[in-house]
Amino acid sequence: MEELNRTLFLWINATAESPQWLLTLATFIAKDLIAIVPLLIVALWLWGPRHRVTSQRELVLKTGIALIYALAISWCLGSLFPHPRPFTLNFGHQFLEHAPDYSYPSDHGTTIFTFALAFVLWHRRWSGAILMVIGVSIAWSRVFLGVHWPMDMVGGLLVGMLGCLFSQVAWQFYGTRMLNVLSQLYRTLFSFPIRKGWVRD
Repeated sequence: MEELNRTLFLWINATAESPQWLLTLATFIAKDLIAIVPLLIVALWLWGPRHRVTSQRELVLKTGIALIYALAISWCLGSLFPHPRPFTLNFGHQFLEHAPDYSYPSDHGTTIFTFALAFVLWHRRWSGAILMVIGVSIAWSRVFLGVHWPMDMVGGLLVGMLGCLFSQVAWQFYGTRMLNVLSQLYRTLFSFPIRKGWVRD
C-alpha cells in the first residue's frame, strides 16, 4: 500500500518543469476553495425560500454534526497512525508552505468530502456532485503541491463517510431537539435583522 501511495504521489506531484499558471491555480484551490464550506453553511441557514428554510437548517445541522464526528475520527486516526508528510521525507517537490505535522488523514479532505457526501445524502445529488468535484480538485491540488499523499485524501473520504453515518444515527436521538433549540437561539440573537427582513425567521 505504501508503495502504491508513493507511486501515485510521484505521478500527481508537480515538478520544477510544471507551468507557473498551474501552480498558481493549484495554490488557490488548495488554500482558498475550502472557504465554500462556511459560506454555504451560513447562506443556507440565513436565506432561501420560506418553505425550504426548515429543511435547509436541518441539512446545515446534520452536516455540522457529521463534520464534528469526522474531524474527531480524523484526529484519533492521526494520533494512532502518524504518517509524515512527503516533504519531511525529502520526497517529491513541495510548492506550498505547510507545518511539518502528520498528514493522515487530510483535514482538508475530511472537511470537503464530509460536506459533499452530506449534500449527496441529504440535499440534492447534483449539488453533492458539484461539491464532490470541488473535493477531488482540493485533493488533487494538495498532492500536486507536495503537502499530502494520495492516501491522505482517500482517508479523508472514508472518514467523511463515517461522519455522515454517525450523524444520521445520532439525528434519530437528538437532532430535532437540537434544531429547535438552535433555531430559538438564532431568533433571539438575530431578532433585529429578522425584523428588518435581512434574513429569514
